[in-house]
Amino acid sequence: MPTQVRIFSVPRSLDETLATPVPTKATPRSIPEYPVIPKPTICPSLKASRYTMSTCDDDKPKKGGVTFAHQDKLPKLPIPELESSCQRYLEALKPLQSAREHSETKQAVQEFLSGEGPELNEKLKRYAEGRTSYIEQFWYDSYLNFDNPVVLNLNPFFLLEDDPTPARNNQVTRAASLVVSALEFVRAVRKEELPPDTVKGVPLDMYQYSRLFGTARVPTDAGCQIEQDPESKHIIVMCHGQFYYFDVLDDNSDVIMTEKDLAINLQTIVDDATQTPIQEAAKGALGVLSTENRKVWSGLRDVLTREKGSNNADCLSIVDTALFVVCLDYTEPATAAALCQNMLCGTSEIEKGVQIGTCTNRWYDKLQIIVCKNGSAGINFEHTGVDGHTVLRFASDVYTDTILRFARTINGQAPTLWASTSPDPSKRDPESFGDVSTTPHKLEWDMIPELRIAVRFAETRLADLIEQNEFQTLDFASYGKNFITSMGCSPDAFVQMAFQAAYYGLYGRVECTYEPAMTKMYLHGRTEAIRTVSDESVNFVQTFWADNPAEQKVEALRKACQKHVTNTRDCAKAQGCDRHLYALFCLWQRIVDDDHHSNHSGSSSNGYSSPGLDGGNYSPVAGSPGKESVFSVSVDGDQNALPRVAVGRERGDSTTSRSQRDANHHLPLIFADSGWDKLNTTILSTSNCGNPSLRQFGFGPVSGDGFGIGYIIKDDSISICVSSRHRQTKRFVDTLESYLLEIRRILRITAARNGTAVGSKLSRAREIDVDHPKNTGAGAKHRPKLRGRLITGSEVIKSQRSFAGSMSPTEESMTMSEDDELGGYGFFDAGMLLQALKARGENLDNGETKPSERAAVQARRRDVGKKLRLCDY
Repeated sequence: MPTQVRIFSVPRSLDETLATPVPTKATPRSIPEYPVIPKPTICPSLKASRYTMSTCDDDKPKKGGVTFAHQDKLPKLPIPELESSCQRYLEALKPLQSAREHSETKQAVQEFLSGEGPELNEKLKRYAEGRTSYIEQFWYDSYLNFDNPVVLNLNPFFLLEDDPTPARNNQVTRAASLVVSALEFVRAVRKEELPPDTVKGVPLDMYQYSRLFGTARVPTDAGCQIEQDPESKHIIVMCHGQFYYFDVLDDNSDVIMTEKDLAINLQTIVDDATQTPIQEAAKGALGVLSTENRKVWSGLRDVLTREKGSNNADCLSIVDTALFVVCLDYTEPATAAALCQNMLCGTSEIEKGVQIGTCTNRWYDKLQIIVCKNGSAGINFEHTGVDGHTVLRFASDVYTDTILRFARTINGQAPTLWASTSPDPSKRDPESFGDVSTTPHKLEWDMIPELRIAVRFAETRLADLIEQNEFQTLDFASYGKNFITSMGCSPDAFVQMAFQAAYYGLYGRVECTYEPAMTKMYLHGRTEAIRTVSDESVNFVQTFWADNPAEQKVEALRKACQKHVTNTRDCAKAQGCDRHLYALFCLWQRIVDDDHHSNHSGSSSNGYSSPGLDGGNYSPVAGSPGKESVFSVSVDGDQNALPRVAVGRERGDSTTSRSQRDANHHLPLIFADSGWDKLNTTILSTSNCGNPSLRQFGFGPVSGDGFGIGYIIKDDSISICVSSRHRQTKRFVDTLESYLLEIRRILRITAARNGTAVGSKLSRAREIDVDHPKNTGAGAKHRPKLRGRLITGSEVIKSQRSFAGSMSPTEESMTMSEDDELGGYGFFDAGMLLQALKARGENLDNGETKPSERAAVQARRRDVGKKLRLCDY
């Protein structure tokens, strides 16, 4: 039967929407119940459900369960004060603009505040009254109306650490282990046994976990939509571009296969897939169609489903409704950068004119678990309904469970993550599994000529896209969170300043930088955009790269870090400017679209029912996980929260073009001003997401001349993955590493001068020796344990200072650190740079010389260089 899709309805006018009475209903506590769609003929256990991700009117709370227990107590996302958002907007733009540009932006903001701004803000407040969140629908629309390919633009990746048991790091064993743990996670979510996320004891929104499994991003001729089967029981396995499936859960969401059973199935699939030559299999690898332009992909799905009696419709339904996809790759990437590329977009390898790379072994519209031949594993996920923080919880719990489950084979008393687990499938009566099929089935697509041509063209376009991007990683092992906090800095702020300093060191300027902050303390919260560039950060990078004393550089760093921490805390409280202003822009566009529709009795000009996006030329909103991906800082600046991305328009796609559609509407000047485009054109797209279960995390660059930077701050190391469209990515990473070593050297110098040892914070075990009643007083000297001289570490510093005398900073640094100086240009040009910085903005003279001075200059020039003898002709 043909795949059923929902066509976006024509939007009502804003007045109608606001006039509709809002039913008073308690906030839902758990996953909604979905309408049932008729089951496909090939597999009676499947059904798909469609939903609009921002609505929850049909949600019916379940009794019991801890996962969603706090949902009805979470506050709604607040709408900031308009004046506050405008002030933050100006503050974010000031260091990125010239004085003239900033003056024009200030004028535009003032006109907005004194003109249409307050009225538009009041309409937004009324719009939000009947909704879970004022930004949610606009946010989803920014994703679902994104027309470009999702690979390298929207989907982020996680690279898991290897299994700590080397013998289990082969492909089949690792994949089976990860799948079993993933299924236990699915079970915990469905039974509401997954403990809720918290930050400092504050519960976070858990809504996204209901959108993680059994979902698919499905393109239609009117934009994409999300489809979900909330009772999905099967998984898809891809190998050599071929599709296989089998059931893994029963009707009670209990796991019906042991790890050994899964391993047998996976090995059977690998053996079957390798029987088809890879060059031949690649010609029918329909997974590459999911990497196409969304409108093209929508048309191809119609081709797949229009033939009567074809298997394609049922095959497509099986893929869409699967819990997740397992991709078994035949490659063994040798480097971390190659592994990251494989997890993000796959490899491109042409043999005899045929694509045999792993890029054909993917389905980007769903959550994917990718396992290489050597057991290296990662996750690539569709980003519309979930942020990095949610998928990080899934990844870390799955990784942890694989270790604990192996431990239980040694010690049956080893702990478990789950409140309850599935009954042992090996001890159950197979009849109790219900209507399931645990034997792998291969999906046989009817490859009509039209589809074969589409696969070929999709693959060549994908190969172009892959070749346009490059990836580099930095596994910085010299220090991490422990050292940074011992220096009194926020780890996230410290690393953000490293990105600023490295970029400035290469290019001598600052650029628009984006980092997402998690707002899941609020109902259905997603992210807010942290604007890293500030007056303080600009002052720091200029101070650092000039010939200034170490203390001055450190002081500038501390001020920049503190400013970043303040901004992060504001954004985590939903007090940033990006989401608020974007919602106002979308609401204004909706008004324009409604009026345009009523005047012309047709659909909106862009074919979509959502506001804020102009065809396929407008990238997802700033801060959306669109091109900038995955995910970033939690309330306390730690690395466990994320959103992956902020995206803006490409250069040249000005919002002013939209106002030409209807002469009766004039685009508010704040959105027509160049500052709006500048803030939404991200050059450094960054996101902080990870924990010890991850080796790397990353995403593609947001703009053609930008970098995509995913990073993980661990206790004693920092993992960084950088992508760009061949913009000296390796050189940027090398500069970043040199900076991290140099700043440690400078911090050690200042610590020595202040008479404190690096990392001299007392451990918890030694705190007892400080001001403890038992260790003071007259009787303390008679205690045997207290005899002898205390060694605290400060004596070493004092002796070094005494020995060094009045050494120069360079000499002193040699005694304090083994770090090399900055590579490349480094500090060789520090004095020259200092002079250039001093001259910036200063009008020392008008640039003209007096006649007498010109004559003297000419006379000196005559004597410069070697005089050549003229030849006689």
